[in-house]
Amino acid sequence: MNPLKKKIGFFEKYLTLWVALCIGGGILIGHLFGDSVRFLSELEVYNVNIPVAILIWLMIYPMMLQIDFTSIKNIRKRPKGLVLTLVVNWLIKPFTMAFFAWIFFSKIYAAYIDPSLAGEYIAGAILLGAAPCTAMVFVWSYLTDGDPNYTLVQVSVNDLIILVAYVPIVGLLLGITNIIIPYDTLVASVLIFVVVPLAAGSLTNHYLIKKRGKEWFTNVFLLKLKPVSILALLVTLILLFAFQGHNITKNPVIILLIAVPLVIQTYLIFFIAWFGGKRIKLPHAICSPAAMIGASNFFELAVAVAIALFGLQSPAALVTVVGVLVEVPVMLSLVALANKWKY
Repeated sequence: MNPLKKKIGFFEKYLTLWVALCIGGGILIGHLFGDSVRFLSELEVYNVNIPVAILIWLMIYPMMLQIDFTSIKNIRKRPKGLVLTLVVNWLIKPFTMAFFAWIFFSKIYAAYIDPSLAGEYIAGAILLGAAPCTAMVFVWSYLTDGDPNYTLVQVSVNDLIILVAYVPIVGLLLGITNIIIPYDTLVASVLIFVVVPLAAGSLTNHYLIKKRGKEWFTNVFLLKLKPVSILALLVTLILLFAFQGHNITKNPVIILLIAVPLVIQTYLIFFIAWFGGKRIKLPHAICSPAAMIGASNFFELAVAVAIALFGLQSPAALVTVVGVLVEVPVMLSLVALANKWKY
């Protein structure tokens, strides 16, 4: 059976379409009812927007339910795949993303983007590139015949590293670009959008599997929660673009300009991980998900932190949302490539 013929969930399969529709709907709402919905942007506690925080938590919690930290104990038997993932995700990817963002937004796009805004566009790209994917990678792994248990280990370890590495890496890269970093807001965002849902997901996972069994948890409970996560993402996008609409209609080409460095970065990281995995003689079932984890992003976290640091109407938040828009078609092209190069 052709792996590309494997079943992908309805929402995931057409995620780019839903995102595009929400962008259009959000822009329309912003033009028609801009003043009426503006009060939502003012509902904040410590610079964290409450409506968006609730929606993003609804996105992140279902994916954290899939994480099983007990699987990590078996990694010592096959450590090379995990080492590749960690090197690509934490020692290469954030820095190449920052480099491409700087080149494009500060240099190549200098005639199109105001220098005062270029820094925020760079910041949004940095936030997007500093955290590897934690949810959709299970779909990409499945479509390329990846080892599901090993993929779970890779994702679980990356989630643990996010807890300690995300803030320092983001702080370092934003500092290099001369952006003032409110560390209290950055740390609070990681606590709210990673630590709390990760702890809640882990406890729920342990309790429900013990109470109802793994089969019920996987085939019933998780399946029911999937639409909640996607719907929360789509409502968040409508809100974001309701506030971004005026800026976008003044400069509609900005979406394309943002997408270019994000797409280049995605392909570069995939190739680095893929050929690196082949060089160290990883089996395809481990090499493929390792490349997919590096290529894709934890965009839910990036969106949340961008909003907390820079606001709903910021260029940084717009970059993270464009990341959602381009991710699915680009990743599906990489799935096709991984299956074509299967070894």
